[in-house]
Amino acid sequence: MSGGGCGSCGRRCSHFVITSGVSALFLWVALRSSKPTCSIQDFYVPILNKSDHSMGTRSNNSIFFDLKLDNGMKEKGVYYDNISLTFFCGPNTSFPVANYTVPGFYQGHGKQARRKSVVEAHGPPWEAAFKNVSNGTVSIFRVGLSTKLRFRIIFWHTKRHSLVVGANIEVNDSGKKVSKKGIKLKSGSPERGCHLEILLFSIGLVVISLQS
Repeated sequence: MSGGGCGSCGRRCSHFVITSGVSALFLWVALRSSKPTCSIQDFYVPILNKSDHSMGTRSNNSIFFDLKLDNGMKEKGVYYDNISLTFFCGPNTSFPVANYTVPGFYQGHGKQARRKSVVEAHGPPWEAAFKNVSNGTVSIFRVGLSTKLRFRIIFWHTKRHSLVVGANIEVNDSGKKVSKKGIKLKSGSPERGCHLEILLFSIGLVVISLQS
């Protein structure tokens, strides 16, 4: 009886140590959690290019963009739902001039992805924008991004988390963005990770191990 009791106690202790170790790993990964970095690497509006006087350019309502998605996490992959991009011209952000959808995809840990495309703008205040760049100032555009993410941690997938970010982009008389560097899309609200979710999962593992 005594030997059996010691063996049972030893197995429970082993289960506790192993499960606690796994829980600690999940907590450590959770504390390192961060959402992907989204940035506009290139942005071009042909109609605002003063050096191009062709008729085609003067009637070109296109906006070219290059979106970069950077998953800097070394332990987590990211599942993106469809990514919605919204474009605004001028100070009025109530009415978008263009929309674009990037199909959802999976991004491995430590990976980068680029999505380059062109959208057709509808109803933008081109006259005011062209006047701004002609006067030596800049025209302001805004790009908004929204999607939902799931994180892949080893064999486990988290629930969906919202990602809503945006940034203003200054465009000069070349039709290109003023900044030579990529423009990071930022959130106006504090970042919320999945720490509590993983903490509860880890506690559950410990409880199960103690009952087995």
